[in-house]
Amino acid sequence: MQENQNRYVLTIEDQKNISLTGVIAVSAFSAQQIVLDLGSLKIVICGNNLKITDFSKETGKFTAVGEILSLKYSARSAKLKLFK
Repeated sequence: MQENQNRYVLTIEDQKNISLTGVIAVSAFSAQQIVLDLGSLKIVICGNNLKITDFSKETGKFTAVGEILSLKYSARSAKLKLFK
């Protein structure tokens, strides 16, 4: 069932600590933004003084600290190539 492949748990504590499961890769990161790949979903964390404290590709667990100002969810769509 494909629905189970996209399961994740997101926790934010006091707008300073964030943890997430189901992360496949960290696509980009800086002190102001972290981009996470969850397969068919992309999550962008925006803030100040962001720092990745832990990430495991094997378990999919991710944690970061800093001032978390916003989160943006973006679903990846399958691209249909009509012309070569």
